[in-house]
Amino acid sequence: MPQRCGGGIVSLPGGWRPSGLRGPAGELRGRRRECDVLGQLVNAARAGESRALVVRGEPGVGKTALLDYLAEHASGCRVARAVGVESEMELAYAGVHQLLTPMLDRLQRLPGPQRQALRTAFGLSSGPAPDRFLVGLATLSLLADVAEEHPLVCLVEDEQWLDRASAQVLAFVARRLVAESVGLVFAARVPSGELAGLPELVVEGLPGAEARTLLDAALTGPLDAQVRDRIVAETGGNPLALLELPRGLTPAELAGGFALPSSVPLSASIQESFRRRLEALPEQTRWLLLVAAAEPIGDPVLVWRAAERLGVGTQAATPAAEADLLEVGARVRFRHPLVRSAVYRTATREQRREVHLALAEATDRSVDPDRRAWHLATAAAGPNEPVAAALEQSASRAQARGGLAAAAAFLHRSVVLSGDPKQRVRRALAAAQASLHAGIFEGALELLALVEASTPDELQMAHVELLRGQIAFASSMGTTAPPLLLKAAQRLERLDPELARETYLDALGAALFAGRFSADSLVEVCRAATAAPRPTRPLRASDLLLDGLSTLVTEGRAAAAPLLRRATASFSNEASPGQENFHWGRTTTISAKLLWDEDSWHAIIARYLREARDAGALARLPIDLADWAIFSTWCGDFAAAAVAIAEADAITKATGTHIAPYAQLLLSAFRGQDDASPLIESTIRHAGTSGQGLGVQWAEWASAILFNGLARYDRALASAQRAAAERPLLHVSPWASTELVEAAVRSARPDVAAGALERVIAATASCTTDWGWGIQARCRALMSEGESAERLHREAIERLARTRGRPELARAHLLYGEWLRRENRRVDAREQLRTAHEMLVRIGMEAFAERARRELQATGEKVRKRTVETSAELTAQEALIARLARDGLSNPEIGARLFLSARTVKYHLGKVFTKLDISSRAQLHRALPSDPTTVRSG
Repeated sequence: MPQRCGGGIVSLPGGWRPSGLRGPAGELRGRRRECDVLGQLVNAARAGESRALVVRGEPGVGKTALLDYLAEHASGCRVARAVGVESEMELAYAGVHQLLTPMLDRLQRLPGPQRQALRTAFGLSSGPAPDRFLVGLATLSLLADVAEEHPLVCLVEDEQWLDRASAQVLAFVARRLVAESVGLVFAARVPSGELAGLPELVVEGLPGAEARTLLDAALTGPLDAQVRDRIVAETGGNPLALLELPRGLTPAELAGGFALPSSVPLSASIQESFRRRLEALPEQTRWLLLVAAAEPIGDPVLVWRAAERLGVGTQAATPAAEADLLEVGARVRFRHPLVRSAVYRTATREQRREVHLALAEATDRSVDPDRRAWHLATAAAGPNEPVAAALEQSASRAQARGGLAAAAAFLHRSVVLSGDPKQRVRRALAAAQASLHAGIFEGALELLALVEASTPDELQMAHVELLRGQIAFASSMGTTAPPLLLKAAQRLERLDPELARETYLDALGAALFAGRFSADSLVEVCRAATAAPRPTRPLRASDLLLDGLSTLVTEGRAAAAPLLRRATASFSNEASPGQENFHWGRTTTISAKLLWDEDSWHAIIARYLREARDAGALARLPIDLADWAIFSTWCGDFAAAAVAIAEADAITKATGTHIAPYAQLLLSAFRGQDDASPLIESTIRHAGTSGQGLGVQWAEWASAILFNGLARYDRALASAQRAAAERPLLHVSPWASTELVEAAVRSARPDVAAGALERVIAATASCTTDWGWGIQARCRALMSEGESAERLHREAIERLARTRGRPELARAHLLYGEWLRRENRRVDAREQLRTAHEMLVRIGMEAFAERARRELQATGEKVRKRTVETSAELTAQEALIARLARDGLSNPEIGARLFLSARTVKYHLGKVFTKLDISSRAQLHRALPSDPTTVRSG
């Protein structure tokens, strides 16, 4: 446990530092490159910057020695340390708690939600399970607060053994460090996947000369030069191997030519060396070492209490210390993690059980019930219902702290210890559910197989099928999930009608994502949902949505429209339960889009975006932000769209999640920029491979917009045909059909245009909005002639002018102007084309603006080529921070929204002020006008 020392946070010695590892002035032999890298990290922290580093290397290569060197040379800095322990990997947030314990007196300085999240995660208070990324933000804020007084260096050893929650939180922090004066260094044999992409320092064996010097320091007698060279070669210069392997070998063995068996991994060889040394120790000392190996905290009081129950006295510690294996002081520490591993693995199973039972008895159940339950579980020789029940309680506590992986581990172990077959099945289902929520999909499927092989009842089998479908959707969102969820829903109809309806809507949503790859499943789901028993209670928004979408697919738009209107009104009603948003996700706005109802679309996403922020629902928030960005793009507010995309990216990068780039695809297509095509192509390729038909359809629609803007109508025609024909024919299909009408008319394909127009008319027939009728009029105008065409063009402009959709209105002016020019009415054409050009330039639709400019030139008017005015110096993140600051948010509030420390926000605002040539927040309103084209994403 770290302790306060000299006004800073320091760690107790992490291990012994043999003099043979040190060169002149305490330098590490053969480690100049590594020491230079660590020195640069400390210098950066002293200069107000932050750095993260992963030190990786095989066991015994010297990672701990490098961390010790860093701690010793971090003058002027505070140093905090934590160590991952293999037997503690199932205890949520144990590693973070260890690192932050000496800083917890500063908790009151954190914002309320962050403070509560950290207290709940550490079990210091009760409350709703905190989002682990809010715990991560709280950790970042706490470290930044400590570093305000002195630069802070945090050292995390054996990262590969951290509990999963701690690994996720500390990786989150590592990726958010910018300007906090914090250095965060992980040491690991093989780093966990959480650290992927962070800077690495690979530590290898010592060079030949330094290795031979170290080996000579470990020997008590002379050694033949050829034998020495062989040892150095076969250990690869591994310092611990050079120090350990000669121990216990006789001079004759060394003289005879010492060699490591080539088939034995190095760590196994080192452990064998430790094992030989253990065998020479007194029996009581070996028992003491085993107790220490099984107790992960290093609490000497607990170790001695357990040892006493085994009849081991304090004198047993002396031989362990003399053998340079264990030190019992303020903490119980092994010389090296491999000593702990060797001690534990060389013990018999019965010996381990005895030790864990002694530790369980020595652990206060009121202070640490979870660790006590884990020791009891490890001590159990077979099924044990009381212990299994205790593990269930531990799982509940872990879940309440946000430790999903820990909850899954406790429940999994409770399954193993269940003596009652019914309890075993029940716990296995609960463990599978917890594993699904923790993202442990393979483990969840194994548990479901166990349930199926047992004696589940019909309801439990229905839950198995439901979980299989949910796992399939969560892991791939492809074609596997819809039939599984459908089967579960049908089975649940008699057993749990409420859950059956929810499962039908889940199945419908999964089929929508699969799109053309699961069109038959969608029809089957909708037919089954229509035939299912209806609820006797008042219908909720989700019921209305299920009924509306099912009716749409089975009977058509006219029959579905009344139900969809009721669902839309219910979702947009502020009095309706907010949980509907968090459960049903993107499907909540489908009804508004199908009805061409922009007001309801806006009301729903504005409400849900606010509620997601208030709830800190980080899994949900990127989806709401993406929908907001799509709506903003449709409105022509590209700056707002770019800001929402940047915020969503900040969250998904911080959380390691992935959201398909629907918003970025649409924004890039409307802008008509060069980066649109590669993004479209990669999305089509990825979505097609994973069976996500909706992603393919959306990208094809975006491609049609892009190429219509570029006046490459053959390409637009091909893309629009594919998108418009995609099943199911929901909102994307008619939107793509509007592009198809334009591309087909310009490509002289009246037959294709006529078919597309029929789809547009059918899609807008039941709507009651200017958006839908305006789009229909614009498409019909393209297919009309003479007076009828002019009347429809004017109607389209009049109707679309009453909507928020400025890009659609600008395109209506463009199409009318193009028609007038072809009618040789150049003066009238110029008026429409000027309006279109000015609007398109102002919005930022560069390709369409260039198309309007060329049309104006064709009328005989000279038009200077104009580009979108941008504040090109601002990155997307800087633009986002600047807008939030302009809107009145404080640095801590901005940091909480973007998962940055307040100090990093201040750092970015300084860059913004410099680039915009201003000196205060008050000037941001002038520097960031409302015109949406003044800030560029990038």
